[in-house]
Amino acid sequence: EEDSTNSFICVLKKMKEVRLMEKVVEETQEAFAERMETLAEQWRDLHARRAQLKAHVVTSGSTVKENERLRTQALKKAKEEKEENSKKESELLRARKELEALRKRHQKLSKKLLKYSPFKRYLDEVVENSQFPDIDDIISYYKALLRTRKDLLQSQWWHRQLMEQGKVLQQQLRAEKEAEMLQCRNDLVQLKESFDQAQSDIQQW
Repeated sequence: EEDSTNSFICVLKKMKEVRLMEKVVEETQEAFAERMETLAEQWRDLHARRAQLKAHVVTSGSTVKENERLRTQALKKAKEEKEENSKKESELLRARKELEALRKRHQKLSKKLLKYSPFKRYLDEVVENSQFPDIDDIISYYKALLRTRKDLLQSQWWHRQLMEQGKVLQQQLRAEKEAEMLQCRNDLVQLKESFDQAQSDIQQW
């Protein structure tokens, strides 16, 4: 009976150990499950972060490309604006020079107008006391007279040229005739001498 009691006690101890082991195993499994869940959560977070990082890299790459495109476009636009501003400044400088030249010319013409104002008054008086309706008609008539005078002088010059050429030609013809007559006289003298010599020779025979 004592052996049975000892065996029963031993079985109880074993059963207690088994329950303890089962409890430890259960706790270990729960801890392992919790650990696995934590690892799975961390793994999901890691995948999510990797996906976010990948998306960020893609977005950043697109952003970098877009920024580079915008920067290139901005530099091109700035260069074009600089060239356009330089062109406008050159045009403005040229316009200022032309304006200054026109201003100087206007001042010069104003001085001339002031200088010739007495002549204008004189022409106004001429218009009042002549058949010309205005000063422009007087100027046109004066220009016509100048052209006529120029044509007349040109005609006289050509006439003098023709006269001088005629005199030169007449002198040349006269010189040629005189030379021709002199040659004829010389030829006659030689012929007479030859004739006289021939007669002398005949008489000697």
